[in-house]
Amino acid sequence: MKYTQLGRTGLKVSRLVLGTMNFGPQTDEADSHAIMDAALASGINYFDTANVYGWGENKGRTEEIIGNWFARGGERRDKVVLATKVYGNMAADGDAWPNHDKLSALNIRRAVDASLKRLRTDYIDVYQFHHVDRGTPFDEIWQAIDVLVQQGKILYVGSSNFPGYKIAQANEAAARRGGTIGLVSEQCLYNLAERRAEMEVIPAAQEYGLGVIPWSPLNGGLLGGVIRKEAQGGRRASGRAAESLADTSIRAQIQSYEDLLDKHGIEPGEAALAWLLTRPGVTGPIVGPRTAQQLDSALRAVELELSQELLSALDEIFPGPGPSPEAFAW
Repeated sequence: MKYTQLGRTGLKVSRLVLGTMNFGPQTDEADSHAIMDAALASGINYFDTANVYGWGENKGRTEEIIGNWFARGGERRDKVVLATKVYGNMAADGDAWPNHDKLSALNIRRAVDASLKRLRTDYIDVYQFHHVDRGTPFDEIWQAIDVLVQQGKILYVGSSNFPGYKIAQANEAAARRGGTIGLVSEQCLYNLAERRAEMEVIPAAQEYGLGVIPWSPLNGGLLGGVIRKEAQGGRRASGRAAESLADTSIRAQIQSYEDLLDKHGIEPGEAALAWLLTRPGVTGPIVGPRTAQQLDSALRAVELELSQELLSALDEIFPGPGPSPEAFAW
């Protein structure tokens, strides 16, 4: 495994981040524990979750599975950089009581204590805002965070799904307060097929020293060899990937992508992860394996070297927006 520092911090994290969203809904506890053991054995030390994972009436279940894994000992908690998130409505029926969601100081205090209980730990390494809260000023948010840092309940703070201007607002507010480190990471949708983050989000993250953590690196499975798998009678595309393939132009684009990688003898999913590891500002993509085999595939991507010829060919198939502001100004 290779490591890098998370943004401008001294915190060293693996170039792959273990995403746990499938733990509970799709992967049972025993298999989830086996995947976490395998990830740790491979050198992955950055684990990402959220208080809402488990979904529906099982919100919080994923954190509980991780907490039960920590409780098994073996220095599991000490070796892991643990990241979770706050914002979502935790009511099973979706009808939140006032102040039981978003980023008010009251909900942040309540949510962090609930996550700590489920995770069976006394601190969270990276506490992430899962979404922007347009109704709560950053001065209030940072005041709540300062208290939690002083109490030793959290160490660093990150954002997720923030536009570039909100990253700037958040860190300027932190700078005005003094003594607050501000955001150190941004978790955003970013992959070969979805490169809009290159216009504003990633430049803002680089300017303010945030590590970029791409989620959905395979774009919902679209970049994982989906057409070939269908042809071989394997698992068919679903969700966002299936909707995308219904568009003939997108299907042709994905076919070109798979044909290119076939020519180079590279698995599509591994190429998509390896491409992200070449991108400026990227700390490491989140991989959310449902099985140990999927984890093995992701690990191979860390060692995969993409030639300049291949990188250029990928850019031709999936052209990015270009530099900002030129991409939209002229």
